Amino acid sequence: MHALGVNTWVWTSPLTDAGLERIAPRVAEWGFDMIELPVEEVGDWDPRRARALLDGLGLSAGVVLVMGSGRELVATDPATRTRTQDYLRKVVDTAATVGSSVIAGPAYASVGRTWRMSPRERAGIVAELAEALIPVVEHASAAGVGLAVEPLNRYETSVLNTVDQGLELLDLLPDGHCGLALDVYHMNIEERDVAAAIRRAAGRIGHVQVCANDRGAPGADHLDWVGILDALEESGYRGPLVIESFTAENASIATAASVWRPLAASQDAIAVDGLAFLRPLTRREETP
Repeated sequence: MHALGVNTWVWTSPLTDAGLERIAPRVAEWGFDMIELPVEEVGDWDPRRARALLDGLGLSAGVVLVMGSGRELVATDPATRTRTQDYLRKVVDTAATVGSSVIAGPAYASVGRTWRMSPRERAGIVAELAEALIPVVEHASAAGVGLAVEPLNRYETSVLNTVDQGLELLDLLPDGHCGLALDVYHMNIEERDVAAAIRRAAGRIGHVQVCANDRGAPGADHLDWVGILDALEESGYRGPLVIESFTAENASIATAASVWRPLAASQDAIAVDGLAFLRPLTRREETP
């Protein structure tokens, strides 16, 4: 049975200690197993304080990296690449402190940055990315933390859009220390067959995020959730499924995620309804 989690972006951005202290008890009360914590800026929230809070509530933690403006590992200058590597290493340290076994996200370029590439240029960018990520992966491995690189849809990046492109990157990285972060929202846009793409990533899936095709609650959509969960099972993924959506109350994040209308009756409903839909599906294998 997969642990089920929810990202604090459903309610707030950026996350703070006070915000987590407000959100986490409700998440635990609703019956979630974990909570996912974005690191928009290192120091926005205290990982030691968060660890104590979550331990007391019986929640485990996940950590996601954030590639905002100025964070670039490819097609950039050396100073920017170094600053971005330093940021990612600090996110690894945050994850180790809060007890997250993985950091996940689009660890390659700022979200929203796109440009055209020929096949030859793309191969060069992927090689450049692997070179830039190797020291980060080595730091993560030493800390006991995995890196899960997330392909995004074509409107948010031109670097990695599909599972197959992500696998090309993994082939250039140290074996066993890096995987893919699969986000069903992006896969619904970019993959011709979501379940088949999941199966192609078998053994190399590091993290999974879920939501409706419109970023609302899982289940309030047209997605084949039974097929998706069956593919994850067949692929050997036993990690958490984390509901990721976004609040429209923060103008910056609402614009970045293109949240132009309510995605459910309330932000709480995205979490509560999604949990109610997913929990029975993840328990199917326990049914006699």
